[in-house]
Amino acid sequence: MLLAKTLTSSTFKLALVAIGVFGVIMSVIFGYVYLSTSSYVRSRSDREIMIEYSILHDAYERSGRAGIVALIQQRMADRNFANDAYILVDSSLATLGGNLKVWPPMVTAASGWTEFRAPEPLPNATKRPLLRAELETFPSGDRLLVGRDISDLDSFTHQIEVAVISGVALIFVLAGVASILVTRRTLGRIEAINATSRAIMLSDLDKRIPLRGANDEWDRVAENLNLMLDRIGILMDEIKQVSDNVAHDLRTPLTRMRGRLEKAYHGQRIGEDDQLLIGDTIADLDAVLRIFSSITRIAQIEMQARKGAFRTVNLVEIAGEVVELYDAAAEQDGTRLTVVGDREVLVTGDRDLIFDAIANLVDNAIKHGRPGGRVVVTNENNEGKPVISIADDGPGIPPDEYERVFKRFYRLEHSRYTPGNGLGLSLVGAVARLHGARIEMLDNSPGLNFRLWFAAPAN
Repeated sequence: MLLAKTLTSSTFKLALVAIGVFGVIMSVIFGYVYLSTSSYVRSRSDREIMIEYSILHDAYERSGRAGIVALIQQRMADRNFANDAYILVDSSLATLGGNLKVWPPMVTAASGWTEFRAPEPLPNATKRPLLRAELETFPSGDRLLVGRDISDLDSFTHQIEVAVISGVALIFVLAGVASILVTRRTLGRIEAINATSRAIMLSDLDKRIPLRGANDEWDRVAENLNLMLDRIGILMDEIKQVSDNVAHDLRTPLTRMRGRLEKAYHGQRIGEDDQLLIGDTIADLDAVLRIFSSITRIAQIEMQARKGAFRTVNLVEIAGEVVELYDAAAEQDGTRLTVVGDREVLVTGDRDLIFDAIANLVDNAIKHGRPGGRVVVTNENNEGKPVISIADDGPGIPPDEYERVFKRFYRLEHSRYTPGNGLGLSLVGAVARLHGARIEMLDNSPGLNFRLWFAAPAN
């Protein structure tokens, strides 16, 4: 996994570009060294061949065939010229002198430079040499070839070529390995930051990015991010404190107001209109108190204050209790409320919170479903994961509203005439995040199929 991320990361791609540029530069440098060395060595050899050729040429000009043949014989007897090659032939290519027995068939030019593999070894040698030679055709038709064995030079040049290619290849390999190691180290630090960020997004605000003590740029980035998270934590606590204070400060006078109104409601009144007014006021106050209670409950869930109550529970039992609770309300609307699926679907979580989440979903399905329709609660183990789904056959929710319905106080019916406060699905979302559950909303054609995918319980 990390290797795949390494090979596809922008850092590694940038490193490859740098390696390519560096490799091209080094190849040019090594190529220049190779060509310069090879050219220098060959130029020295060519100068010596040219000097020897000039001497033989002058001998031919002065003394003719006899003079040049005598000089060639003298050179062949001298061990200092053991690596030199000579041949003088007439116009019919008959050999007149030299240590080459026949004129090389691959040499067809009349004059100039040539390079070829000799057809036979030179005297006192076992291998056919690689010869570089200068040749000329005299006006008489005689042809002279003066060369030198450059096998050692060719071997030396080949060694330089191998060394250059090996050096460039080694540089590429080392640079590639270094790039992978550096990229993996960079990705490792980035992944640590990403993992912490994901944990924080799942409401674990106490998480911090680990430091390695290297005091490098990554540690400084991690320190700054941790300071930012600390500041965000402080601000969240302050906001929570303000919300709690508002809820507490309003709840107390509202409760007292409700108590007084209830006392007046049950006391002796002049007319029924007064009692009706007081009853409506009490109902409104109850709705306000329920809103504050829901806000406080959602805040507690999102702060993960309820994980201590996690136990292994059976979704089937909880769903059965919810269906039993809402059976009367469903029957009143003519809705058929049923529970189906497996007999045992185990999850690890807070039983009361899961009950509230399922209850909110069933309540929504009954309220917003089709009158006289059907609501089906299904519990099942799907591919090893516990799943509960609540499906209705009502108008459903438009797909572009799927994400918005989890916002607090958000309602599809924007006129807000229908009962409700827009906090039910916010509570469901908070419970799902607390339990690490995945929410899935599907078109039931017609209606909505709301599914909660829980993690398999730990053994």
